[in-house]
Amino acid sequence: MIPRRLWTGAVMAFLAGLALVAPSVAAGQNPEGTLRVRAIAGNGPVDAATVRSDGVGSLTNAAGEAVLHLHAGPHEVTVEKLGYADAVLEVEVAAGRETLVEMSMTEQAEEIEGIVVTSTRTERRIEDEPVRVEVLAREEVEEKLLMTPGDIAMMLNETSGLRVQNTSPSLGGANVRIQGLSGRYTQILSDGLPLYGGQSGSLSMLQIPPMDLGQVEVIKGAASALYGSSALGGVVNLISRRPAEDEREILLNQTTLGGSDGVLWLADELGERWGYTLLGGLHRQGQADVDEDGWSDLPGYQRAVLRPRLFWNDGAGRSLLVTLGITLEDREGGTRDGRLTPAGTEFPEQLQTRRADVGVIGRFLVAGGSLLTLRASAMGQRHEHLFGETLEQDLHSNAFGEVTYGSETAGHIWLIGAALQRESYEADDVDGFDFGYTIPSLFLQDEYSPVRWLTLAASGRLDRHSEYGPFFNPRVSLLLRPGQWTTRASVGTGYFAPTPFTEETEAVGLGRLEPLGELHEETVRSASLDVGREFGALEVNGTLFGSIVDDALQTQLAGDRLRLVNAEGPTRTWGGELLARWHAEPFHVTATYTHLRSTESDPDGAGRREVPLTPRHAAGIVGMWEAEGQGRIGLELYYTGKQELEENPYRTMSRPYFVTGLLVERRFGNARLFVNAENLLDARQTAYDPLILPARSPEGRWTTDAWAPLEGRVFNAGIRYEF
Repeated sequence: MIPRRLWTGAVMAFLAGLALVAPSVAAGQNPEGTLRVRAIAGNGPVDAATVRSDGVGSLTNAAGEAVLHLHAGPHEVTVEKLGYADAVLEVEVAAGRETLVEMSMTEQAEEIEGIVVTSTRTERRIEDEPVRVEVLAREEVEEKLLMTPGDIAMMLNETSGLRVQNTSPSLGGANVRIQGLSGRYTQILSDGLPLYGGQSGSLSMLQIPPMDLGQVEVIKGAASALYGSSALGGVVNLISRRPAEDEREILLNQTTLGGSDGVLWLADELGERWGYTLLGGLHRQGQADVDEDGWSDLPGYQRAVLRPRLFWNDGAGRSLLVTLGITLEDREGGTRDGRLTPAGTEFPEQLQTRRADVGVIGRFLVAGGSLLTLRASAMGQRHEHLFGETLEQDLHSNAFGEVTYGSETAGHIWLIGAALQRESYEADDVDGFDFGYTIPSLFLQDEYSPVRWLTLAASGRLDRHSEYGPFFNPRVSLLLRPGQWTTRASVGTGYFAPTPFTEETEAVGLGRLEPLGELHEETVRSASLDVGREFGALEVNGTLFGSIVDDALQTQLAGDRLRLVNAEGPTRTWGGELLARWHAEPFHVTATYTHLRSTESDPDGAGRREVPLTPRHAAGIVGMWEAEGQGRIGLELYYTGKQELEENPYRTMSRPYFVTGLLVERRFGNARLFVNAENLLDARQTAYDPLILPARSPEGRWTTDAWAPLEGRVFNAGIRYEF
């Protein structure tokens, strides 16, 4: 294990080296002339476009300008951006002078392979970004939309390195683990805003329809330097669809287990500067007792979702996005009507959720081509949770504001910013767990490309937590592109402020938890190395990753109650991922494999143990045939290996299992019909063991942990109609 001080010192030395070496590298090149390129389209600038000439590259700022330092003489300059035709111009660079050229770009209607990511704040093309960002593009989002129109759980679970873990089998609660780290360390954002709270909770991603998502961006590993304490394990950023002219669509879906979905999508441009989108969803699921033991394997719910968005862009570097969200849900599980637990009692579980949020993002071009960005959001969420005869009511709230100022200077793309976040919790029926955290922050970020094949990125964030004091978290990333290979390396630190909400307490409620003692913040050091290359139609990528979490929260039994404590030793997680994609129209194949080891201090004894519910091996392969304007056929196969289990009287190690699926979609004019078969092999935990315990556990649970699917084989079919 690397000592924390040594780790922090190494990161700081890297940052200092970046500051010292970058200017010297630039000076060593001794450019003899300066070329300023201004990219325009229509009457406005084109930002985030890539400008290249003779192996030197840069990115245009919000004013559409980029600066290249070149030897005097003739040069061919190329400007590229997704959605535009490449612009090429012959330019004569004068020695010792600045040459200004204006290059006009034309929007290109046909689809172009290429993705721009926003989660790192610089809005680069994904291949130019030193921080590894994994993206689920709109095509993949649409595929998962046909499988589960009401939530994003399946979409994330089938992403390499991510695992959606069921945290409450009774009510279907779940969170997303990134590279083996606890789900509470994962920050879920919407367009960079914490609309679902600082700690998103176990139901947030089960209440988000994917219809209005343009893409999903995932940053794995410590991201506190970018987004603060809630991003200790990584970030899932949901990027919304932008309005197009007169889009209207309705989706209707029905499953064989009594699930129904109705989703409405409206979008339009309101003149040259304004546009809007509107998502509305009604979702229903009846309780399903698949193994007929009197306990619901699939909870029932009724949910309504409404999310309008308003967009404004003046075409001159200023834009505005305003979003409003409302979610109403009633969820129920536990014993079925008239059925009893092994103790001869009824034990219904219910959860009522009422959530509203609002968010604003403003981008304003200021003097000198710099960009001022303002972000703000607020969220309130009311719960009424019934555990048998125990009622727990609470209110979660979150308020967030951020301002950043960024520009490009001498080849450096940099920004500085300040943020203020308020996270609070108030319980009506349980005493001792209310909290209100206020966190002001300062952060900075710099990306520098001294040569075409090398990009360095460094970011640092200083938080002042109202309860746990100050924290500084750096992250350093490196991108190397020698020849056809691409290598990324990243190291960083993060922290997480303890709250009473863990996977264990969300399953049984805070009424079973002892008052919190003196807890320390959880901290992490993480590192990753990625190597990839394209071989024609084949793209391959390999990743090695590791993290060390100190003072991780664990639960201990204290009679019939739970106690939260800091682990005596570190939680160590390490592993690797392999990814291969093959594209040859109209066929697409993706294969993934993840190897993962995670160990922690045993909370109930001496020594160490494997972290429960962490598969050592996971793999998947997805094949898709897709013809534009006709339809698609997809086949998928996923493997999940053995997992260590705890407090399970039936077994200490889970069985490995396969999950297969088949999707068929066919277009008929404005209508698209689809049929999906999920889990064709009927992999199901209750096919091997009961879900319900023979006796109620000391902490109050009536079920084991869910280590495999509970619903078994499911079919769904529906229609998408554009009108």
